[in-house]
Formats: sequence, C-alpha cells, structure tokens
Amino acid sequence: MGFSKKIQLISTIDVYDLERDLPETDRALLKQAKRALDAAYAPYSNFYVGAAVLLDNGQVVIGNNQENASYPSGLCAERVAIYQAGARFPGIALKAIAIACRTDSYVIKEPLSPCGACRQALAEYENLYSKIRIIMKGETGKIYVAESIESLLPLMFTAKQVKKQANHL
Repeated sequence: MGFSKKIQLISTIDVYDLERDLPETDRALLKQAKRALDAAYAPYSNFYVGAAVLLDNGQVVIGNNQENASYPSGLCAERVAIYQAGARFPGIALKAIAIACRTDSYVIKEPLSPCGACRQALAEYENLYSKIRIIMKGETGKIYVAESIESLLPLMFTAKQVKKQANHL
C-alpha cells in the first residue's frame, strides 16, 4: 500500500450580527437582492431567492430564481444575475454578489449559500477577472460574507485545468 497523506482545507467566512454592521456597499447590494427575491418565480417550491451583482463599473444587475414544471429547466437566482451581467456588460468584472431568500413555509434563520452549480459559475467569473465578494443572508439572523468563491468551493475546477488536459491529449 502507498502512503496516504491528508490535507486540510480551511475556509474563512466573516459573520455579521446585523445588516447595519456591514459596509455600506454590501448593505446596499443586499437591499437590492432582497428586492429581487420579491419577483422570483417559485410556484412549486415557494422558496424565493434574490441575487444582486455589483460590477466593476458600478452597475448592479439583479436576478431571482425561475422555476419550471420540469424542475431541471429552472435556474437559480445567482446564475440568472451573473449570466445577465455577463450578457449585458461583457468584459466587466464582477466585484460582489449578495444573496437573500425567504419562503412561505417557515422563517429562514441561516444565510443561504449558493448551490454547487452556482459556485462553479461564480468560479468561472472569478478566475476570468478577480475575486468576488459573496454576501449571504436568510430572512433573519446573521449575515455571512466570503471574500472569494474559493472560500465556498475549495479545489475548484478551472479553465487552467481544462487547458492542461487538452495539451496532454
């Protein structure tokens, strides 16, 4: 048997008790995300998510989850926002994304973290440009802030790895 070695991956997330403790830019972006969740189309899950992306040029682009009777055909708020930002403002870096959520079923007391597909989509833009700040909030409770998608997606898959593989074929 070969030697096995363990590596430890550590993520750092800043935790804020109150929205008023956030930097003004984060607070304003979170407010836009909350506004965006009110227009979410979630007739099946009744779980509403809003996202707001701050671009390097100062523009804010919003998105919300869009469900479909054929569940895989829906799309998360984060990807709606970042893909819209990429389409409307090509070549402009994403600086931050705020994510807010609510449901009709219960009070969400924990911050909402992006799903795996959204994390990978954020990783693509982060690797293309620069680090993306991620602000996450439930209906009540603390706010989590990650300085980079790498905090939420260690060992992320990047274009660099695809290019390395292509060069070895």
